[in-house]
Amino acid sequence: MALSIMHLFTKVKLGSAMVELKTLNLKVNSGIEGDINADPISPRQVLIVRYEDIFDLSIKPGELRENILVKGIEFDNFIPGSLLTFESGAAIRLTFHCEPCKRIAHLLESLKSIQCKRGILGVVIKSGQIQVGSNFQVKANEFPALSENPYKRFLNFIIKIPSGKIVTYKQIIKGIGVDNSYLRAIPIYLKKTSAADYPVHRILDSKGYLITYVSQQKNKLENEGIKVFSDADLLRNLNKNFVEIKDYLWEDSTLYLE
Repeated sequence: MALSIMHLFTKVKLGSAMVELKTLNLKVNSGIEGDINADPISPRQVLIVRYEDIFDLSIKPGELRENILVKGIEFDNFIPGSLLTFESGAAIRLTFHCEPCKRIAHLLESLKSIQCKRGILGVVIKSGQIQVGSNFQVKANEFPALSENPYKRFLNFIIKIPSGKIVTYKQIIKGIGVDNSYLRAIPIYLKKTSAADYPVHRILDSKGYLITYVSQQKNKLENEGIKVFSDADLLRNLNKNFVEIKDYLWEDSTLYLE
């Protein structure tokens, strides 16, 4: 059976309905042109769903908020790490499964029934236009699969931060592909990791302030050539150290391209 695109959707604003289109422009280092999830460092630029999975569950196209609905892929080939190559030359690397969540709970009696059938997220690695009805090819195991565990993706992300650069909580949220609600989890991840040999000192809060429980953070940053400033909080008699984010922020748009 030929592998083909059945439906295409995009989302242009946060919380808005999916818009069905006949074509989508895929852009490397971005995602879907004009889509709210287009981001150079995100591993979840695109959501792809198999028609065979939603048919079994009596779900209509677009209801899982997918971008691309495809048919013909064997279940064993539709896995994180697979490469999808389209007729235009556009290509997508599949990264990890999209987790079932409350946004789709009304469609099912139980979220367990859609485990591993919610679709797989991906990153655009070659630009091009795709259209409904066109064919594509799939190669399994062309890339390492990203972990389904957000904490493991967090560890994999922070070990890549180079010396002399920093990332913020918000940058981590984008880079590991989780919802903004995970901002509350980052301090937990930091405390869990602080005893190990990871460069957690290169992580700042979203306003650029140093983290009080990260050991020797100021000294370590300064040893890497990062200038740390002091912001006096007279009301609480505290000195808060911070870094000018724009001067040292690490952004690597090639993170998931190879």
